[in-house]
Amino acid sequence: MIAGQLAVLRQDRTLGAAADLQAAVTLLQGTRRGETPPMLRLYRPEPTVAFGQRDRRLPGFDEAAEACRRRGFTPLVRRAGGRAAAYHHGCLVVDHIQPDDDPVIDSQGRFSLLGEVLRRALEECGVDARIGELPGEYCPGEHTIHGVAAGEPDRRVKLIGSAQRVIGTGWLFSSAIIVEDSSPIRGVLSEAYEALDMEWDPLTAGSAQDLVAEVTVEKVAEAVLDAYSEHTDLAPAAPELLDESARG
Repeated sequence: MIAGQLAVLRQDRTLGAAADLQAAVTLLQGTRRGETPPMLRLYRPEPTVAFGQRDRRLPGFDEAAEACRRRGFTPLVRRAGGRAAAYHHGCLVVDHIQPDDDPVIDSQGRFSLLGEVLRRALEECGVDARIGELPGEYCPGEHTIHGVAAGEPDRRVKLIGSAQRVIGTGWLFSSAIIVEDSSPIRGVLSEAYEALDMEWDPLTAGSAQDLVAEVTVEKVAEAVLDAYSEHTDLAPAAPELLDESARG
């Protein structure tokens, strides 16, 4: 399922909230033309609330979007499934893009395999990370990766949510890892979910740093690459890949 070698693109500058989200889709579309190799893209995102398609159809969507803007988050609607999720510069987005002649056959298995890779990365950073949905979590999903506070087994927070997009020539598996500064995320999601009239438990929103103070985005990025290297070879990506995705 993981390619023999992955090109690693460490994006050191933001393209903007909307352009960063679109770049992943553009890179995926590049598999149609043989322009995108099997690759990982890692970057720190702009403050964003990514709504699901169903959210956009709810009566309170416009109010929720305006609440995001007031708090400095850009509201966007992603093409993949799920409900509203928030991330910002204290987070790490990992886009795994891979050409595939039959991308549907292992689509569910990807959540298990790649979820375990990311869980191992958090574990390497000292986080007690586990896979499984939390009651009342935002953007709920059975493959959520959550963290458990040391000595407080009932204190569990969502740390990683993943979404997948599949086209005829490849797939995109995108994950947002909440590493630092969870307070703005709880705040913006509280307002957004209230406007959408959706129940959730704000205590499920947290960051890896809430559980292990020494964790940073950079440490998590290195741990993600270490975890992937246990499964495949990694090599630097051609820098022009990012320029091409920005033009997409």
